This record gives sequence, structure tokens and C-alpha cells, in this order.
Amino acid sequence: MRRRDCRWYAFEFDPFYSIMSVDKDEEKIAAARASIRFVREGDIVGLGSGSTASYAIRFLADRVREGLKIRGIPTSAATKTLAESLGIPLTTLDELQEIDVDIDGADEIDPQLHLIKGGGGALLREKVIASAARKLVIVADSSKQVSILGKFPLPVEVITFAQALVAKKIAALGATVTVRRLANGAPYITDEGHRILDCSFGEIPDPPKLARALQSIPGVAGHGLFIDMASVALIAKGDEVLELKRNQDAIQSENT
Repeated sequence: MRRRDCRWYAFEFDPFYSIMSVDKDEEKIAAARASIRFVREGDIVGLGSGSTASYAIRFLADRVREGLKIRGIPTSAATKTLAESLGIPLTTLDELQEIDVDIDGADEIDPQLHLIKGGGGALLREKVIASAARKLVIVADSSKQVSILGKFPLPVEVITFAQALVAKKIAALGATVTVRRLANGAPYITDEGHRILDCSFGEIPDPPKLARALQSIPGVAGHGLFIDMASVALIAKGDEVLELKRNQDAIQSENT
């Protein structure tokens, strides 16, 4: 990976992610670059949120400037602002309800391509867009690949009215629950006007079972478990990008 690539993207900053090492940043860039091959002329593209997805959006904007005709549907207000600033034509779910490919990041990826998402706070819109996509391409650095989900606290988006009740019910499932807050102590508010509970379960041996339990709680608007949604995960490790496909053991690698 040439160092100039990192300098070109150095101004990108996501306040919901810790500052990463140069090596991890290069991995994010490599995974993001590899994802662009899944986009075709005329596609409707889901535009993910978070640091790695932001790199993919910048590479996609390069292709648009070269003449690629696409339309994007952003998964967050921040992504919408970024895409508009880069000249990517946008549309909405009100206009189109089918998405050809969705490119997004993840906080954790297990061997079955079950995901934890929502570290950046956009989990509900991200899940809506992913549900409408024919193909969900996940881009990530090597730290996001895990053998079992759960080290990263699971975000759960809740309506404000039910926050305390939902927190109690999730705690009864075995989690330590905290309300996500901004640096000034105020509750974090999502683009849909909800709050987020960060739920530390420890290891999650049966993600589908937990996903069903959470979704059955009245007041839960959405949760960060993405079960059987990812089609492929592109995980950068050093100077390679590993391609993992759901329900397949094969791993393909590319030099970056």
C-alpha cells in the first residue's frame, strides 16, 4: 500500500471510532477499494456509514467522476452529507425500494458472517437499507474478524418513552446495559430521534436466538445483530484482502 493513499484520506474522521494505527487505516482503505468492483453501471447503491464505508464512498466518487452512472441511498445523515459533497447522485427509498448492492462496515464479523453493527449509531437505517439490497458487501480491517460475537457491546436502538423498561428487560437477558452518551453527558440521539443502549453480553453463542429475543421487546426500534444479511465480507489483513462468502468455507485473497 502506497503511503500517499493514507495522506489523501487523512482528513476523514469519525467521532464514534477510536483513532486507529496507520496499519489499520491502510487496511480499511484496502478493503474499501476492493468493494468497488461489486458496483456496476446503472446500479442503485446503498452507502454505508462509519470510517471504512466512508473510504468506499470516496472511491465510488472517483468512479462517478470517471463516468460511472449510479445512484446512492445513504444510511445516515452524515453519509448523505459526504456523498453530496463528493458529487454522488442520490435517491431515496420513497423513489426506489430495490438496491443492487449495499457497501457498509461492521464492528464484528463471525465465521457465519453474522455481524454486530451500530458503533457509529446508524444501525436502524443501515439494517433497512441492507434488507432492501440484493447484495450486502461488508468492508473491514482485520480487527473486526472474530470467532464469536460479543466483545463489542451490542447497540440497541430504543424509543425514548420505553428506554428504562427496555434496559431492564435486556439486563434480564444477561447484559450490562448503558445509555450511549455524548462527551457532554447528553444522551446520543439517532437520525430517527431514538436513543441507543450499548449492551455488553460477553460472548454471544447463538446470535439468531438473541436477535429474536431483542426484537420481541416492545420499544426496541432495532438492534445491531445482522443475521444472514451479509453476502460477502472483504477483510483486509496486511497487504491482502480476504473475501469471505456466507455459507462457504473458501477464502479468496487479493494483493492490494
